[in-house]
Amino acid sequence: MLNKIIKFSLDNRLVVIMAAALLLMCGIYTAKNMEVDVFPDLNAPTVTIMTEAPGLAPEEVEQLVSFPIETAVNGATGVRRVRSSSTTGFSIVWVEFDWDTDIYLARQIVSEKLSTLSGKLPNIAGTPQLGPQTSILGEVMIIGLSSDSVSLLDLRTTADFLIRPRLLSVTGVAQVHVIGGDVKEYQILLDPLKMRHYGVTLDDVMRDVKDLNENAAGGIIYQYGNEYIIRGAISSKSADDMAECLIKRAEGEHIHLYDIAEVKIGSKAPKIGLASSKAKPAVLITVTKQPEAGTMVLTENIDRVMEDMKSQMPRNIDVDSNIFRQSRFIDSSISNIQKSLYEGGIFVVIILFIFLMSVRTTIISVVTIPLSLIVSILTLKLMGLTINTMSIGGMAIAIGSLVDDAIVDVENVYKRLRQNNAKEEGKRLSALQVVFEASKEVRLPILNSTLIIVVSFLPLFFLSGMEGKMLAPLGISFIVALFASTIIALTLTPVMCSYLLGGKRNAKKEREPIVSRVLGKWYKQGLKWSLNHKKAILIPTIAITISAIAAFFTLGRSFLPQFNEGSLTINISSVPGISLEESDKIGRLAEEILLTVPEIKTVARKTGRAELAEHSFGVNASEIEAPFELIDRSKKEMLKEVREKLSVLPGVNIEIGQPISHRIDAMLSGTRANIAIKIFGKNLNQMYNLGSDIQELIKDVEGIADVNVEQQIERPQLRITPNRELLSDYGITLGEFGEMIHILLAGEVVSQVYDGNSTFDVTVKLNDNKRTSLNDVRSMLIDSSEGKIPLHYVAKVESVMGPNTINRENAERKIVVSANMSGGDLLGGVNEIKKRINENITLPEGYHIEYGGQFESEAEASKRLSIMSVFSIIVIFLLLYNQFKSSIQAGVILLNLPLALIGGVFVLLFSDGIISIPAIIGFISLFGIATRNGMLLISRYNTLRDEGKTIMDTIIEGSTDRLNPIIMTALTSMLALIPLAIGGELPGNEIQSPMAKVILGGLFTSTLLNMFVIPIVYMIIENKKRRK
Repeated sequence: MLNKIIKFSLDNRLVVIMAAALLLMCGIYTAKNMEVDVFPDLNAPTVTIMTEAPGLAPEEVEQLVSFPIETAVNGATGVRRVRSSSTTGFSIVWVEFDWDTDIYLARQIVSEKLSTLSGKLPNIAGTPQLGPQTSILGEVMIIGLSSDSVSLLDLRTTADFLIRPRLLSVTGVAQVHVIGGDVKEYQILLDPLKMRHYGVTLDDVMRDVKDLNENAAGGIIYQYGNEYIIRGAISSKSADDMAECLIKRAEGEHIHLYDIAEVKIGSKAPKIGLASSKAKPAVLITVTKQPEAGTMVLTENIDRVMEDMKSQMPRNIDVDSNIFRQSRFIDSSISNIQKSLYEGGIFVVIILFIFLMSVRTTIISVVTIPLSLIVSILTLKLMGLTINTMSIGGMAIAIGSLVDDAIVDVENVYKRLRQNNAKEEGKRLSALQVVFEASKEVRLPILNSTLIIVVSFLPLFFLSGMEGKMLAPLGISFIVALFASTIIALTLTPVMCSYLLGGKRNAKKEREPIVSRVLGKWYKQGLKWSLNHKKAILIPTIAITISAIAAFFTLGRSFLPQFNEGSLTINISSVPGISLEESDKIGRLAEEILLTVPEIKTVARKTGRAELAEHSFGVNASEIEAPFELIDRSKKEMLKEVREKLSVLPGVNIEIGQPISHRIDAMLSGTRANIAIKIFGKNLNQMYNLGSDIQELIKDVEGIADVNVEQQIERPQLRITPNRELLSDYGITLGEFGEMIHILLAGEVVSQVYDGNSTFDVTVKLNDNKRTSLNDVRSMLIDSSEGKIPLHYVAKVESVMGPNTINRENAERKIVVSANMSGGDLLGGVNEIKKRINENITLPEGYHIEYGGQFESEAEASKRLSIMSVFSIIVIFLLLYNQFKSSIQAGVILLNLPLALIGGVFVLLFSDGIISIPAIIGFISLFGIATRNGMLLISRYNTLRDEGKTIMDTIIEGSTDRLNPIIMTALTSMLALIPLAIGGELPGNEIQSPMAKVILGGLFTSTLLNMFVIPIVYMIIENKKRRK
């Protein structure tokens, strides 16, 4: 089969050349038009359910809203975890499905379950809303609006009714959240004293104001052959017009709304969120994308729309779209990894030219690289995948190996042509025949070596969860590119050899290049010495291998390397119960501190939350985005300064992360930190005390930073408890009592005002200056059968303590102690934490602790990779056995595995001392790549033995024959990885760098020792056979 492929290619050389050129053009066009993103789709199938319940306390939201929703969705097909957060007036429930669940099916399942709740939620609660389908990489841009002359109310109105609708109309945008500024509303602020004076009840007011701003439909009349629509134009945009509304007629006197209330335009209260940019009040607009949308194209479209809207905005509004742009990270990541790709390619070209000293042979070998990469890109396109750091990373890792097959073929053809040219004129074969025979000699080693490398990469596809989604494109691009290089080596490479090496001009070049001659001379001397001093080579090799295996188990463990996203996400939470204004002051102080860090030029802050946003922050929490550009120091040094400076803030919890990393942590454990210690129980105070004890216990664990306890402590509340007997005496029903409390204190939206495309609520409530203290509330006048009476006549008003936020997971209350790793051994840190907690913490009955975070994924992935790597090695052994028909020779070739382990382990040991999932994949991949050298040697030895050579001559001649291809393939593979290995801190290179380091170090030791250890072991085995 392989012979026929080679023969067909040589018989149809022009067709092969034209097909390659066509492939190249198609691939370039496709690559230019493919979507580019930072990572593959990493999103776990999650459906978010949000329910507004204005005025309800957290425990009421938990019992009346969150719990029924949890009960409805728990047990649904494919659900693996249900989390909820209940805060004042808001419930959010996250329903997480198995990783292989289709998200549209998941949303349908949840919708069906929610339909069973019809009529079961309190009237005050809104309809549960499904959050838009987004991904953890969905937040593509934050746009800031600020002005020195335009009011915050006008800024917010511009954001809500001009910018947000336009952005939502952009294809690919999933949701647009607006936070900050003042939400405009028309307010009817009641004065109970004036109402008592005029004898107006709350029912009188509510009855008339509910139709205050609604137009009337008068039907249709026909006149003079025309049809006229009759409209009662009652609505008005003027607060003064609304104030003219007649409320009551009493003894010939007309009582208007302005007699008993102040009607004005104001800002909606209570505020649930504020925003700022560069420590100044602002409105922030967060744009999230749909999972399938391309970030780069979407960003360009958003920029275009924002530019178009500038002329429609009020003057003097500053629009800042550079606060956070995911496209920046994508740009830097892709450009860095492309740079590594180009630099690796240049190294390959240099090595080939040095060893071959021929432009022709170099060109033949190098042509494999672009064609193989093009095939990989086309395959990604057909599979519906994007170009991202993982897929390009796979190509970058493969680039050195792509020329290996071509090198073996070209080097053998080049050598056979020289030998053919050295023969007498009459005994020479034609160039085509020499090329065919030379290519035929190496076809099986080429194919089998590729198959072995592919098999070594297969464990990567057995990873599940987020790591499986992240690394699969890397494996696909690597394997496809490698297969393509093999096909090219069997088709295009022989054709180009026949054109470029088979001519008469090339026939004059009979000597080997000088580098090959010098290396061959030195190697022959070293090999002869090694064969005569076997123990001097084998004993140190065995000792070093044992040391490497021992060192492997001392390495720290981590899930994924830390990313360098170019932006910090800093969460600051103060004591629950603090006002939004005080929380805003703390947040502004944090911004001012951050702006003193040289690398940080701009910051933006969200305090509290936006309406129906998926982040359930209370007003005591702030999230700050701080883009940075490293100047004269490392990111680690900058983070140290940031932590030191922020530590001066009194009484706050601080967590420092990055936009995408934070979201990955939240997806894995439900907490935006590397490590989550979840305490489950019933009493929040007791759980908080346990959390505080754990915080003190673990804060000095090596490598641990940002240790925080969730602020689920109690906060002050005003509780109004009615006296039912007194209510009856005063003729007040419980329903009327509850309605009066709700309308007067919380307020009720009774109508809307329409101004063009803008819609503003009309809200009725007690005047704010009548409800500023406990005494004001106690003295608040309510309606009764005996007229207006103070509230404390029929109810007890007292200050009590109640929860601020109640978080639940799988139907149990929980509090989380979170921590980040500031670099170092993640698994070691977690084990130390577990040890300290087990030794020092005693849990009450009914309470338990669970651990979550990246280490769980690391443990599961490591276990899976370990099992699958054993199967890979068995399959590699079988492939070798199939080729050589000898289990002993297959075993000799597999000696390269421990030889490769030496370099990989010591590279990690002397760099950061951490083995992560990418590093483990590097080891597994290395095993496949390293066997290639042993295969080349053993196959050549067998050929020479069949020709009747002695053992010594076989080893000397066979080893020197294969020296060039082995050294060239090793050097091209190693040097191509250097840019990735040394650029691990650059955005985009973080995951590929550990893999590159392992493969680089392992190839170095396996190649070096392979050239001496394999010949020695082969000689020992053959000598034993001969004695038998």
